[in-house]
Amino acid sequence: METKIHQYHHPVLPNQQRSQPNVKGNIGFQETLQKVQELQITKHAKERMAQRDINIDENDWNKINTKVSEASKKGVTDSLVLMDQYALIVSNKNKMVVTAMDRTEASSKIFTNINGTILID
Repeated sequence: METKIHQYHHPVLPNQQRSQPNVKGNIGFQETLQKVQELQITKHAKERMAQRDINIDENDWNKINTKVSEASKKGVTDSLVLMDQYALIVSNKNKMVVTAMDRTEASSKIFTNINGTILID
């Protein structure tokens, strides 16, 4: 049995210079990470929010995001988020707001398949 060793030559590519990121034009790692961690809203939840005239300001969204992240770290996968005027069902594991309702509507409901409740002041 004859064994031959073949030598292959790979073309040498010119060194590619890495350009330094433009600090003004690029989003930093923390901002990118924060965007990834933010809650998304399902189409169903968007429709419910529009129908029920639910408007949550940026400050409250930040609170919700923070508390959902904290709850996720404690093992909560699906949560009921209760606010002064609104209630949200959130899939923590998918980072998705599943549905939204006002508190008066929420008071007449029974919530199942949640394993955590988050109260937002």
